[in-house]
Formats: sequence, C-alpha cells, structure tokens
Amino acid sequence: MSHNTFGHLFRVTTWGESHGPSIGAVVDGCPPRIPISEADIQADLDRRRPGQSRFTTQRREPDAVKILSGVFADESGQLLTTGTPISLLIENLDQRSKDYGEIRESYRPGHADMTYQAKYGIRDWRGSGRASARETASRVAAGAIARKIVPGVRVRGALVQIGALAIDRTNWNWDEVGNNPFFSPDAAIVDRWADYLDGIRKRGSSIGAVIEVVAEGVPAGLGAPIYGKLDQDIASAFMSINAVKGVEIGAGMGAALLTGEENADEMRIGPDGEPAFLSNHAGGILGGISTGQPIVARFAVKPTSSILIPRKSVNQRGEEIDVSTKGRHDPCVGIRAVPIGEAMLAIVLADHYLRHRGQVG
Repeated sequence: MSHNTFGHLFRVTTWGESHGPSIGAVVDGCPPRIPISEADIQADLDRRRPGQSRFTTQRREPDAVKILSGVFADESGQLLTTGTPISLLIENLDQRSKDYGEIRESYRPGHADMTYQAKYGIRDWRGSGRASARETASRVAAGAIARKIVPGVRVRGALVQIGALAIDRTNWNWDEVGNNPFFSPDAAIVDRWADYLDGIRKRGSSIGAVIEVVAEGVPAGLGAPIYGKLDQDIASAFMSINAVKGVEIGAGMGAALLTGEENADEMRIGPDGEPAFLSNHAGGILGGISTGQPIVARFAVKPTSSILIPRKSVNQRGEEIDVSTKGRHDPCVGIRAVPIGEAMLAIVLADHYLRHRGQVG
C-alpha cells in the first residue's frame, strides 16, 4: 500500500493498523531547534482519545506517545528538534479483534471492506485495519509538532452541527469548546445534542456532523497559484480523514446563494497602512494564497458505518446477507474529528510556510 505520506517539505507518514501492536507517524522536514516534548503532543492526543464520554467509542486507549528519534536535549535538558526525522509511537492496548470475527468475510455497507478487497485481494478485518479512525491518532501527534512551525498561528476547531441540529452562531464562545464532550462553542445546544445522541445510540444507529476549523494569525502569502493552492491542499487534507465526504472554505457552498457584491470581500486601508478586509467570505484565501485573514474551513463527516441495525449486503463468497456490526463504535464519529481537523490544518500550514520561505525567503 503506497500513498501514506502527506506534504511536500513538512512531510507526515503514518503507519500501523487498528488492531496491530502499535500505530505511529514519522515527521520529516521539521526545522531544527524547535522545543518539543511528549507532554506537548500528549495534550492534543488526550483531546482525541476514545472512551471519554458515552457519546464516543468505549475502546480504552491511553494513547501515550513516545518520541523515538529526531530530538536532542540542550544544556538545560529541554528537548529540541534536530532537523532529522521525528518518529512517534503509540501502542494499541485495548484491541478486541473477536468482535469482528463474525464479519471477517462480510462487506459492511458504508465501509471500505469491499474496496480494499477489490484493490489488494486481502484486508485486515480486525477493526478495519488502516481504514479505521484509529489511524488518526498518528495525525494528531504529528499535528502537535506542526503547530510549532508557523510563528503566531493559532488553530482551533469546533463541532457546529450534529445531524440537523446546528449551533446558534450568535452564541459562539471559544472558551466553551473545552467545557463539554462535544467541542461545542454554543453552550445552549449541548443538552439537545446529548438527548439526541442518546436516542441514536440506543437505537444502535449513528449520525453525521459538521466540524469547523479556524486558523488565526496566518501571514499573507502562503500558497501558490494553480496546482499549489492553499485551499486545494486544505481540502485534500480534510478529505483524507476517515468518513469525510465534503469540505467548504469560507462561505463554501453558500457562496452560490450570494450576489457578486455580497460575496466579494471589500477592503480599506487599516491602521497599519495595509489592506484591511471588511468581510471574510473567502475564508482567508484568494487565488489559492492566504490573505492574512483567519482561514475558515468546514468538513462534513458521514454517520459511522458500523451500526447494530442490520443492513443488506454481500460476502466474499458472493452470497447475499444482512450485516450487523457488533463492538465499540462512535454514534457520531464527528465528535472526535475536531482535534483531527485541527491537526491536518496545522500540517498544511506548516508545509506551506516552509515552501513559501524556501521560494521567497
């Protein structure tokens, strides 16, 4: 299997399977002399870690990260990056492969079972192998390093919609995101989401969600015309996340409802003598290049495909069957996708920052 690496100058390669002994990432291209520690990475991993509420899978993984290479302690004992590949290891400690024994030859509707078998002629049926959301822990670990690359940039994400229930944007408060199990910036919707998901979970079903990620402090000039557009790579990064089926930048699909005068972000001269935008329908990117405004992107996550409700399918022997997936699964996988989206946006920005610096100094 190829295509396990993302990025150009800041390159992230992930490896491992859901029910293998461990997963991890190799980060290549990280500049030297950047302070880093396992605690820095662990803070982000803890936000993605499963089993923290009844609304996520009850798989119990500590997700404790180990830095195996690419760092060296200075005179004070602080670990600094050396400019060589940084290898990250996360052990799998709570696999239950027996949960999947009954469906080892079945193609679960909505899953990658059939397509992996068609492409490779073999597949890891234990928790979906590489197709599992377990792989995204490696991305979050790499994203913690990427956050340190671009000076002054802050990347934050939030869950803005579960099913048909969307937040009230007038209630948006970043401080609320860490105060509830949904990463919601709207405190008023938390109880409604909880009741809604309880019903979904008890039925043995699942539901989709929309996540919004915002990067503030991004300098103008990142990205390149035509085939190196910043928004192009953001869309690619988000679409590479398991279960993502749609991406928007700025106004996104809503731009189709606007007139030209409504959509175009007008400008005036700001206090610093530089152009200042009066709106941000472009989501901080014009012509594939960052404007200096906040980058705003959203992605939609489909409902978790592993559900208890039987669905029509076939198996590897060509028989028509009904499939019900047992085991521990998220009723809304979009909840834990928030730190994953943050990590992927941070990785894209780190890569483009280094590419920009290499081209124009």
